Amino acid sequence: MDYVAALLPPVVMAVAFTALIVVIIKNQGGENKAKEDAAVDAALARAETARQEPTAHGS
Repeated sequence: MDYVAALLPPVVMAVAFTALIVVIIKNQGGENKAKEDAAVDAALARAETARQEPTAHGS
């Protein structure tokens, strides 16, 4: 019975990891991809604006 107790945590972790990978793969593409792309574009635009502001005011 000790072998069951020894194998249970790795098996549970393997199942949880597999479920995590399945969820990640299912969330790729489709309308989620458009939302992610929009979020990345907005973040890049904010970073670009923040990077240009000090040089514009410093001149």
